[in-house]
Amino acid sequence: MEPVELEITHILGRMDTLNPNTKPVWGTMSAQRMIEHLTDTLRIASGKDQFPLVVPEDKFERMKAFLHSDKPMARNIEVSFAAKETPLRHEEIELAIDEFLLEWIDFEEHFADENQTESHPYYGPLNFDEWCLLHQKHLTHHFEQFGI
Repeated sequence: MEPVELEITHILGRMDTLNPNTKPVWGTMSAQRMIEHLTDTLRIASGKDQFPLVVPEDKFERMKAFLHSDKPMARNIEVSFAAKETPLRHEEIELAIDEFLLEWIDFEEHFADENQTESHPYYGPLNFDEWCLLHQKHLTHHFEQFGI
């Protein structure tokens, strides 16, 4: 799958093809849980939610090299800050998509200062361009998971 274009109308257009009955190609997430999970990552990128570092600082450069590579994220990967049993926040998938949009706008505004960084538990401090690489890889991974 080609990397997802990081343009919000493109992202939302693909999300809008999902419904509560859309089944994943792999994994156990529902479509709505996947969208809320993507939103959670935006909240980390905007500094709203913070988690302890999982990877030692001396591994950050290797992890960041992965962001610059064309290697996909591993299927069925489990991370400590995204528990499977996380309850849904919204009553319907459309509200989850609305929340994603608002968090995307906040993410872009948060990085209006080009010197801004926010820390990711696996990659350490990331600037806007590095977060965009991570979001692109992450969106591509989950859109492939749902065949969109």
